[in-house]
Amino acid sequence: MSGARAGFGDPPLALFVVLAAVLWGTAGTAGTFAAAGAVALAAARLVIGGSALAGFVLLRAGGRVRPSPTLLLGGLCVALYQLCFFVAVNLTGVAIGTVILIGSGPVFTGLLSWALDRRAPSRQWMWGTAAAIVGCAVLLLPGGGTVDPLGVGLALVGGFIYASYAVIAARAIVAGHPSDAVMAVMFGVSALIMLPVLLTGDLSWLADPAGLATILYLGLATTALSYVLYGRGLRGTPVATASTLALAEPAVAALLGVAVLGETLSPTSWAGLAMLAVSLIVVARPEKVGSPA
Repeated sequence: MSGARAGFGDPPLALFVVLAAVLWGTAGTAGTFAAAGAVALAAARLVIGGSALAGFVLLRAGGRVRPSPTLLLGGLCVALYQLCFFVAVNLTGVAIGTVILIGSGPVFTGLLSWALDRRAPSRQWMWGTAAAIVGCAVLLLPGGGTVDPLGVGLALVGGFIYASYAVIAARAIVAGHPSDAVMAVMFGVSALIMLPVLLTGDLSWLADPAGLATILYLGLATTALSYVLYGRGLRGTPVATASTLALAEPAVAALLGVAVLGETLSPTSWAGLAMLAVSLIVVARPEKVGSPA
């Protein structure tokens, strides 16, 4: 990002990114309360969340939001990310697919930012991100899984697509576009793309009050609200740093699994959780003036 240093962010703005990641981390637990498949939940989540976000911003802007070709591409990336994720985890297993996709996202984000802005990430960011990825792997891979080359490849593609839309959003915000409008355009486009996926599937689960409440929460809280927070965090937090801070998501998901769903974590998983927490604190800390890049 132009004029921003990877690894540095205004602490209050970085907090918005962490709050967004906390909301994302509740999605898995919330999804267990709806009798719907993963693809149906993802499609409904994007359709409801993207529509709500776009409608809210359009009302505030009086219809003056002008989508650019780059933001339209970002919206396509949001939809493709969802599809890559679900196909990847179906092929290679949830644990391995999730670790590869989530873990590769910050790396691709840092590399894209470096390539576009000609500014290398700081050592603080590189060491903190490496530790965070290791912590994620230890946390999410206690039992191993099946390695499928195509699934691994699609997970890496998903990580690159995530990095792409994160960088697109960040650069638009740094260029002076309102963060809410940037997110509204991208997620409004993704909602239109995912609408046919939703309508061609089984919608009977929406008649159940628990299913309806679940998808409203997933759409309004874990998509619309979370990406408003994430966009506002990007106003002063470099996208490479924000991508690493978003790794708080699996930590929250793991803790909710223990607290709400009665799941258990091995001592190794708790160690991974602690390592992840420490690494995120390192990444979020402002760098000292003159810190080497």
